[in-house]
Amino acid sequence: YVVRMFCIAFTKKMPDQVASSCYAQTAQIRKIRKKMVDIMTAEAGKVQLRELVKKLIPESIGKEIEKQTQGIFPLKDVLIRKVKILKKPKFDITKLMELHGDGGDDAGVDMMRPENEEAVNTLTADVHAAQEDE
Repeated sequence: YVVRMFCIAFTKKMPDQVASSCYAQTAQIRKIRKKMVDIMTAEAGKVQLRELVKKLIPESIGKEIEKQTQGIFPLKDVLIRKVKILKKPKFDITKLMELHGDGGDDAGVDMMRPENEEAVNTLTADVHAAQEDE
């Protein structure tokens, strides 16, 4: 899989800061972005997609970026906000059959009790009611 990750981060105010906003300089922003890209490619490049999803859920990549960029500029709320799948591997039915075998005779089990007559789809019930009215 080839994925594109979108990251967002906010600058953190100093504890004794009075001003409501706090901006990083352009050179600092460039360094932070480069560090973000390096960390995201390192984290995503060495694992499978399933493990990457497991890393995204506890936001461990965002925490790692926050730790690494602390020396450049203090950040808060560093999150991977979106992940797009750009390229998927081709689906190979023969490989799938090799993995799962021929399926065997595992066709399921019949229901223990018959379905209740009143448990019909509401749309189907409306159609039947309309037909009876005509």
